[in-house]
Amino acid sequence: MTSSVSTEDYPDASQWLDQLNNADAIAVMLDNQAGAISALKAASSSLDAAITAMAERLKLSSTGRIIYIGAGTSARIGVQDGVELTPTFNWPQDRLDYIIAGGMEALMQSVEGAEDAAEAGQKAAASAAITEQDVVIGLAASGTTVFTIAVLTAARQMGALTIGIANNRATPLLSAAEYPILLDTGGEALAGSTRMKAGTAQKICLNTISTLVMARLGRIKHGLMVAMQPTNAKLVRRKQQMDSYLSGMASHHSDQDS
Repeated sequence: MTSSVSTEDYPDASQWLDQLNNADAIAVMLDNQAGAISALKAASSSLDAAITAMAERLKLSSTGRIIYIGAGTSARIGVQDGVELTPTFNWPQDRLDYIIAGGMEALMQSVEGAEDAAEAGQKAAASAAITEQDVVIGLAASGTTVFTIAVLTAARQMGALTIGIANNRATPLLSAAEYPILLDTGGEALAGSTRMKAGTAQKICLNTISTLVMARLGRIKHGLMVAMQPTNAKLVRRKQQMDSYLSGMASHHSDQDS
């Protein structure tokens, strides 16, 4: 069955996971997940525009934040991206924020009805004291999550740069964002379970955005995480290896120039 919301489309009977042996079900699921990459490639120009604008906005001040907003799976994917930016790129924690439908406790357990609360979204945006220095990223597979749309709309009115990521065409979230990114992943191997292919596409999308933004901000050099925080033995070794590698490169170029 085809739905007006493509992520809700039903799979063909030949792909019903509960009717297949494990080997065939695995093949169906992996083939379905591979569609995430196709959706991202189709969104390359939108990604390029969002990355460029986000990097330029964050260069304008030393206080502008990256703020992730969402509900359910999309919120968890946003938080997962954000919390990695400090250890990986030494991005200041006070330049990160999260606005989650139902609050941070909703990351661990469902808060029923939270995603449908527009007023709560507006209040959350006001409480976050969003400014024109901030970049606000809203995620919703459906593209219709009321809370996320309310926050993104308010953030844009406050002057923030807004990026909307959704997995369905012509949806309110994409309309609300200054920089919309459509990840048109279509139906899931398990109908409507957007933690799967849609979620995979969202995670790769955020990986791409945050990594390239950090590169444009000078926190990557020669493909290395030069700004990372060496907070454990493994990372101390990695930092030493990187420093040695970069020192060797510098010596090599110096010898060539002399």
